[in-house]
Amino acid sequence: MRERLRRIDLRGPIGLLSVACVLVSLWLSLGSVGPLDGDVAVEMLLFLVAIALGETARLTILTGRETAPMSTAAALGLALTPLTDAGEPQVGAATVVATISLGMVAGLLILRLVSGSGQWGGTAARLLAAGTAAVLYRSVDFGGQTLIEWQDVWHDHRWLVAIVMLVVGTVAMIVDLALEAAVRAGRDHAPVVRSVIDELRSSGGLATALVASGALIALAEFAVGVSALPLFLFPLVLTYFAVQRYASIRTTYRQTIGALSSLTDRAGYTRTSHAQRVADIAVAVGRDMGMGQRELTDLEYAALLHDLGQVALRAPIPEGATVMAAPADQQRIAHDGAEIVRTTGVLDNVAAILEAQTTPYRQVREFGQDLPMASRIIKVANAYDDLCAPNGNDDRAMERIHLGLGYEYDPRVVDSLTRVLERRRGRTPLTTS
Repeated sequence: MRERLRRIDLRGPIGLLSVACVLVSLWLSLGSVGPLDGDVAVEMLLFLVAIALGETARLTILTGRETAPMSTAAALGLALTPLTDAGEPQVGAATVVATISLGMVAGLLILRLVSGSGQWGGTAARLLAAGTAAVLYRSVDFGGQTLIEWQDVWHDHRWLVAIVMLVVGTVAMIVDLALEAAVRAGRDHAPVVRSVIDELRSSGGLATALVASGALIALAEFAVGVSALPLFLFPLVLTYFAVQRYASIRTTYRQTIGALSSLTDRAGYTRTSHAQRVADIAVAVGRDMGMGQRELTDLEYAALLHDLGQVALRAPIPEGATVMAAPADQQRIAHDGAEIVRTTGVLDNVAAILEAQTTPYRQVREFGQDLPMASRIIKVANAYDDLCAPNGNDDRAMERIHLGLGYEYDPRVVDSLTRVLERRRGRTPLTTS
């Protein structure tokens, strides 16, 4: 039961909540809003267009999720912008949320039509986060007035207005990151709480920039009007291209490691795509165990390169199955692979994982040796793929792995592998402990 609660899939509830947010905001705004001033209507239309265009300009960040920084900043800016002069009736939260919803939905539809891509989960999280900011700032009563009404009182203390905007924006971004992490956890079958912590840690810098941009748009609108929107979104456009360039470099880096990992295949030391299969299993197990994205990246690289040391062998091991090799030969392969990787000068963590990949789990259990979790995962994933050969009998492979449970293999890793395999078969996961 505890395991089920840790891995509860929240994608459905988040999707339903976002749909309800759109429908309720449209219904309330249509039922309450009167004719908008011409300048206000134009300004809200420009925000809507900016949000829609920003939703089509998405980035894939370290955690593997898509984000739309320009859409998020524009939505926060609209949620915090007064839109009307002091003393005039304020535009309600429902109207603002409806405008944000229309912009984000329009952007998602355009992206789907043009490229066929675009994940709805991120859009739902951004919509709910912007809606949270609008409701907090425009509807919640604080001492008899809403925050946007207090803004008129604090007219001579703009620094106080800025602090309040930053606080509201921060709350909204926490909601955004938490919901996006929950969506990703449901998709990857990862623990929810661990995914939220990883998301907050990995995306904190970008989130801070978006909160500041939203507050700056709202503050500058008072002085320069709607020109504040392109003025403060422009730096995010430059950031977009910079992050795109960084993502391209990371892709090339990953492809280079993938090419290096295929060296043993080409030379006939291992079975075709053995390294890729081990990497796929290892990453799935790592996600299931709640590893962070940076740890998963090191795990993937190490899994791809785990057999690199075989190139130093005089004669290949039959079918490259290191699980069948003598312990001394396994250690030599691991050591040689780690030394090759260390020569790059940038993969020291990966080298440490490789060097410990053949160490039996009993070294941890009996002697308290500090054995990286990634090394334990690779040991199990490699054994599974080796033992599945040549006929792909995974039941036989798991039986052999269970014979070494607690001695060669970490029981927690084997439990996780069992869950991963059962999910692939579409059955209820079993555990060994």
